[in-house]
Amino acid sequence: MKTRALGSSSLQLSEIGLGAWAIGGGGWKFGWGAQDDDQAVRAIRRALDLGINWIDTAPVYGLGHSEELVARGVEGRRDEVILATKCSLVWDAAGNISSSLERQSVVRECEESLRRLRTDRIDLYQVHWPNDDPRIEEGWEAIGRLIDEGKVRYAGVSNFAEQQIERALAVRPVASLQAPYGMLQRDAESALLPYCYRSGIGVLAYSPLGSGLLSGHFERSRLSPEDWRASAPDFNEPNLSINLQVADGLGPIARRRRKTVSQVAIAWVLRRAEVASAIVGARREAQVDEAIGATGWSLAAEDIEEIERLLAQRERTLPPAPVRFR
Repeated sequence: MKTRALGSSSLQLSEIGLGAWAIGGGGWKFGWGAQDDDQAVRAIRRALDLGINWIDTAPVYGLGHSEELVARGVEGRRDEVILATKCSLVWDAAGNISSSLERQSVVRECEESLRRLRTDRIDLYQVHWPNDDPRIEEGWEAIGRLIDEGKVRYAGVSNFAEQQIERALAVRPVASLQAPYGMLQRDAESALLPYCYRSGIGVLAYSPLGSGLLSGHFERSRLSPEDWRASAPDFNEPNLSINLQVADGLGPIARRRRKTVSQVAIAWVLRRAEVASAIVGARREAQVDEAIGATGWSLAAEDIEEIERLLAQRERTLPPAPVRFR
């Protein structure tokens, strides 16, 4: 698999990164429902076997469970993989999630992530959400000290606005921005992608498949009550039918290119030079196998024009999009 440079850092990321949000399972506010943990570990190992060289996780995914499964998946292969995790979302004994960029909190989160991941370093440490806005500089300084101590290699941000990135840059470099980007969420195109390109900041596109809506396999009836998507507007009417019309519209393009709908959706994200990698979640080996097929080829101009027409039709009929968790 081809790799792309992560901004001005020395990290070379595979064009697809393995997203570990879903393997956090159920039992927390933004969970995806019950799963087979052994199956999830096999998916991680399959990803490494097929050339995916980086994994994106976070402490809050499953309240620590995702990081623990990632550690199992990369056991004996730590030097083959770039590990990315996050800080700023913390929880109490009852599982209530809050935000903190207080210096001591960031350091504590890092130590706990190192323990759960069973490693002595985090390759990319990201501020998950800038909800604790007044402490952005304080949290960024704390991550800088972790870099100086050798516990973190590079620091990135997630879900930051341009002005918030500027505040972090005034303290020390920003290697990456993780942002929602895909056919169903294009806000980053207007300003954030060009800004990051000019600033030498690598873009990590998350939810390129709209959390499964563009997978080509989505069935709402399979969502459990524990799955956060069951109550999300994009997964309920009228949004659901409108979104699935986009997936249906990708079918002819996929057949023409001898690809799947999800492979077309991921390739559409990777067409942008600003994108260092697309983060694709997987809980099963078959999902990893399918994601790999999105690389090594490009959409033709007529394909992109057809997709633009599909997305323009969606914009004309869809209510305003909600703020999403990641």
